[in-house]
Amino acid sequence: MNIILLGPPGAGKGTQAQRLKENYGLMHLSTGDMLRQEIAKGSEFGKAIKTSVDAGQFVPDDVMIDLIAHLLDQPEYRVGVILDGFPRTEKQAAALDVMLKSKKMSIDHVIEIKVDDEALVKRIGGRYMCSECGACYNDFSKQPREEGVCDVCGSSDFMRRVDDKEETVRARLRIYRQETMPIIPYYLERGLLREVNGMLGIDRVSEQINSLLERLV
Repeated sequence: MNIILLGPPGAGKGTQAQRLKENYGLMHLSTGDMLRQEIAKGSEFGKAIKTSVDAGQFVPDDVMIDLIAHLLDQPEYRVGVILDGFPRTEKQAAALDVMLKSKKMSIDHVIEIKVDDEALVKRIGGRYMCSECGACYNDFSKQPREEGVCDVCGSSDFMRRVDDKEETVRARLRIYRQETMPIIPYYLERGLLREVNGMLGIDRVSEQINSLLERLV
């Protein structure tokens, strides 16, 4: 079984992919993780990726497709995969289908984790963490029991990641809507697309996905 998880940054794709991996024995292909691993290994793929990253460019589609194809040739990946972060465009989706067809494989399910933009901005934009131990908090849903003091280590030094700032979150959402949303019709026309409500709790989102897969398998 091969699954694509769609959804904007912060929708919870990584968390749900990990749960699918545990429940169904699938391999999780996270674009970000794949790229970092190849760069660290210094492989031919890694060198090509590093060149693009150092130049502030997206990794070329053909490099991404070749990297995924290479991984799918590994025995452990034959059980099925969860693609998280790829494809991002209709062109990538079409290229992925061609590559999979050459291996007598296909995408079985595309699950879109739907979220409300404003709620997502609030969810992500409110995140901050303890600089000492990394414990996570949120302005709206999880503040320290004692104001300004970490529950875990007692530090009063907190930080916010640049990626979690409101303006950054909104910029990433705009890119997602412009570049990735157009692939929704591509998979809808093929009868592969299913939706789940990503604004519910993590467990409820997992229940929706599992219920979908149990009906479709």
